[in-house]
Formats: sequence, structure tokens, C-alpha cells
Amino acid sequence: MEQTTHTAQNGKTVIVLTPSGRLDITTAWQFRLKLQECISKVSPHIVVNLGQVNFIDSSGLTSLVAGMRDADKVSGSFRICNVHPEAKLVFEVTMMDSVFEIFDTEAEALEGEPHRVAT
Repeated sequence: MEQTTHTAQNGKTVIVLTPSGRLDITTAWQFRLKLQECISKVSPHIVVNLGQVNFIDSSGLTSLVAGMRDADKVSGSFRICNVHPEAKLVFEVTMMDSVFEIFDTEAEALEGEPHRVAT
């Protein structure tokens, strides 16, 4: 899993995590631990780039929800970007696409402008 650090325009440190492959019962616990470590030791501001994740199951979604809650507890931010088309369906079917801040690109997630269609 790739981890990069960015400094936002407001001066806050943002960690970008880029997991790859599957985010499922066999990998979600390790991802969850990485999120906890980043939030508690580096920065409460997290962007998860899912562009290289082609499969997410309920364990993967649970790890993302837990990360979002951890960030919220310490007044951080938790954003998801670049959701792989095959994984996007899971967010839509579970209606998690309305729970998370989801951005089309990593740059948009770092800038903080969500891709939401006005209705």
C-alpha cells in the first residue's frame, strides 16, 4: 500500500493511502490498522485513493467506515477518491456513496471540492 504526505493549501498535513487489489476480509484488517496508525500518529486528515482497488466486500467497507469515524473523533477529515468502476457499484448498492465524501480525482480530494451533482 502506497502512502504519501501532502500539505494542503490551509497548511494541514493530509495523508493519501492507495491500497491495491482487493479490500476484503483477508486485507481489510491490515488496512484498518494502517488507517488507525496514520490518524493517531501522523495526521487526522486522510484521503483514500481507491483507483487500484478492484474489489471491496463488507469487511473493506467496514474498515473505511471505521477510518472515517476515527478521523471524525479527532476533528479530522476522511475522503475517498478515484473509485474503481468495479468497486463503485458496492458503494452505490449499499448507499455508502451518500455517507462518504467521494471525489473523482485525488487532486479534487486534496482541494476539498466534492464531485456532487446539484439536484
